Amino acid sequence: MASRGNPVSLPLALILILFMASHRDLQAQLRVEPPNWWAGMQADTLQLMLYGPGLSAYTADTDYPGLQLVASHPGDSPNYLFLDLVLGPELRPGTATLRLSKSGSQPMGIEFPFLQRVRPGEAYQGFGPGDVLYLITPDRFANGDPANDSVPGMRETGVDRGHDYARHGGDIRGITEHLDYIADMGFTAIWPSPLLTNDMASSSYHGYAITDFYGVDPRFGSLAEYLELAEEARKRGVKIIMDQVVNHIGVSHWWMEDLPFADWVHFQDSWKEGERPEVTNHRRTVNQDRYASVADRELMDRGWFVPTMPDLNQDNPFLANYLIQNSIWWVETLGLGGIRQDTYPYPSKEFMARWARSVMAEYPNFNIVGEEWSYNPLLVGYWQDGARNRDGYRSYLRSTMDFPLQRTLVEALTTDENWDSGLNLLYEGLANDFHYARPEDLLFFGDNHDMDRIHTQLGESVPLTEMALAFVLTAPRTPQVYYGTEILMSNSDKPGDHGRIRTDFPGGWEGDRVDAFTGKGLKPSQKGMQSKLRNLLRYRRESPAIHSGATLHFAPEDGIYVLARRLESETVLLLLNKNDTPVTLDTRRFAELGLAGAKLREVLTGTEFLWDESVNLPYKGAYVLTTAL
Repeated sequence: MASRGNPVSLPLALILILFMASHRDLQAQLRVEPPNWWAGMQADTLQLMLYGPGLSAYTADTDYPGLQLVASHPGDSPNYLFLDLVLGPELRPGTATLRLSKSGSQPMGIEFPFLQRVRPGEAYQGFGPGDVLYLITPDRFANGDPANDSVPGMRETGVDRGHDYARHGGDIRGITEHLDYIADMGFTAIWPSPLLTNDMASSSYHGYAITDFYGVDPRFGSLAEYLELAEEARKRGVKIIMDQVVNHIGVSHWWMEDLPFADWVHFQDSWKEGERPEVTNHRRTVNQDRYASVADRELMDRGWFVPTMPDLNQDNPFLANYLIQNSIWWVETLGLGGIRQDTYPYPSKEFMARWARSVMAEYPNFNIVGEEWSYNPLLVGYWQDGARNRDGYRSYLRSTMDFPLQRTLVEALTTDENWDSGLNLLYEGLANDFHYARPEDLLFFGDNHDMDRIHTQLGESVPLTEMALAFVLTAPRTPQVYYGTEILMSNSDKPGDHGRIRTDFPGGWEGDRVDAFTGKGLKPSQKGMQSKLRNLLRYRRESPAIHSGATLHFAPEDGIYVLARRLESETVLLLLNKNDTPVTLDTRRFAELGLAGAKLREVLTGTEFLWDESVNLPYKGAYVLTTAL
């Protein structure tokens, strides 16, 4: 018993027990990101984010051969510690021990793995004009594992296929199980919308409100299943394109409970005080506009995308490093064939250039496509690497999304033929290619997950939809097709409704009466479109002329537009015919093609054509003719 008036001294055993308990506490709550890295990377630096109770008070060191810890940075929060590592040329695969210590405590060891690279950076081949991307909303494609439909502990649980904005249960397993369908159709790359954790209260199915940059959403599956998808796709010659988001996060991201620095997200003080942070003005032209006000520039850059998606501040150097390393980690982990970067013009454009440059330096044959949803080709072209921008800006971005030509395509097919409308719009739209550094690298599409389906945009006209898809797949571009377009999926009952745009693919759920994977229950028009698209995709997959041939087109006349792709002995002709009744095309105007008397095959139907002085076009629609019999 302690004598009166003296401080109470705890028994040594109890002190040890308390120390060990707190030690175990820290170990249990410790988060290290990235969770591993690789020996032999091109970049020789790595910054680790460590998160755990009181970590900012610790110092760190390591004696792993080839690894040098050059600096430690505590966060503004007492629970973060950032470690700067230099990776020497002698670094080998293995497990490094990082020792953490603070005054009065025993050191604590953290094991950090350095893995063996599966392939060098140069071997990562990005998608390009020889590919066709199949865009999938995973929650709406196929439910391969009903057991993960509801995950205890997540904010949104269960499925409701009758609700457009609830989760429907599609998952990674569902995509993997239907890779044969995708490859058999002729698609060479899959772009799923984000598969990372979106632990949000509602409407979390789409994936763009990420709450864990290193976690696969358990309702989609596991990292092991994501790896299996990538591997099984590679076996079939199909690339995986990862949809990434560096502009914003979901408001339920674990960071938001304990932000690392006072400037980690924009309008952070408003968030902490419970005020509603300002939302971006979406004025993306401020990136190029020499007359833009400072107020407009700042709100565009700093405003939250929507009230539930905090805007990240990439001017914070630790966050910038984190986002760059996260992108590289996923490329290396999955063996990706490309990245699609969401909302590309919204973050700091200087950061986006650094981000793209870092990824492309690690993987020089890779590809990234950035989303710039603008119908102005001047703005779209600004973001493509190689553009001669007057402000000297270089993006390092190989591809951007061709929204201008997408809108032009729809207008060309839905307006009457005149000198300033109809197919003339398409002819003049393609003439804008002089503005782009590499037009063939632009990602071109008829529709995607954010706009009405192309069949809806074209008034559910089968011939017009056929023409749209034929142009997308033969134009000098890198094409993308949205899942279900091949069977004429439509949202005409709810135009503009994103939940309905992302309709379930029929046959992806047990008990579906219609199965588009097998053709069961499809209407004749749906089967016909699926068959024609399969024929064109398969031909395109093996066609050097479409991949990299010269392009030649002729001004539309009498409702007919002719475009040619040519390489050596292969010529591919696209004829878009808007006439409702049979017509005869005089071919003498196309003499420079050198096809007089040639036998051609129509790719969509397999029928034969003779390119004589005139050619009969018996139906409204697309004709894809090739000299490759």
